[in-house]
Amino acid sequence: MDKPFAPACERNREPILAVLREAFASCRRVLEIGSGTGQHAAHFAAAMPWLSWQCSDRAAQLPGIRAWLDEAGLPNTPAPIELDVTGTWPATRYDAVFSANTLHIMGWAEVRVLFAHLPAITADGAMLAIYGPFNRDGECTSDSNAAFDRSLRARDPRMGLRDAAAVDALAREAGFALLEDRAMPANNRCRLWRRQSTAARAP
Repeated sequence: MDKPFAPACERNREPILAVLREAFASCRRVLEIGSGTGQHAAHFAAAMPWLSWQCSDRAAQLPGIRAWLDEAGLPNTPAPIELDVTGTWPATRYDAVFSANTLHIMGWAEVRVLFAHLPAITADGAMLAIYGPFNRDGECTSDSNAAFDRSLRARDPRMGLRDAAAVDALAREAGFALLEDRAMPANNRCRLWRRQSTAARAP
């Protein structure tokens, strides 16, 4: 099959890689939620060979992801797995989770479910990295993000840019502390959290 191609992945892969190479330096097993075309996985796994990069997405996306991974032929990209955040999650534990441009595509209820599942699939000290556009204090941070938000909500009222503080609250509930909110090109952010140890969270 012809590989799917997202121009945005080509544009943003190097800035994201610069963040992940540092954030995931001591990690070994990464779960990517919403791997999309598979372009990010092929690029990141090649650049960070110490990581086992596990792709996941809904069933319809898996053939395209496989096409990218098969062409890359990397030893650190296991077969992609089906993952709908409202369905069955993997039993494996990971020390890093990555997702790009997914929270604004999901409904808010699905975003909540995603974060609620993270404690069961991550180890203490695990890193969480999420890339994409975020609102701040309930407001879009640029005209382009505002236009994008309107277009998303016109497609589906459940979609839309998420407020950074609301996402941080979900992360805290899941035991993750915000480490960094890094500005990225095209009015995007890469937000990094680390899972606190169980002992540190105990009352």
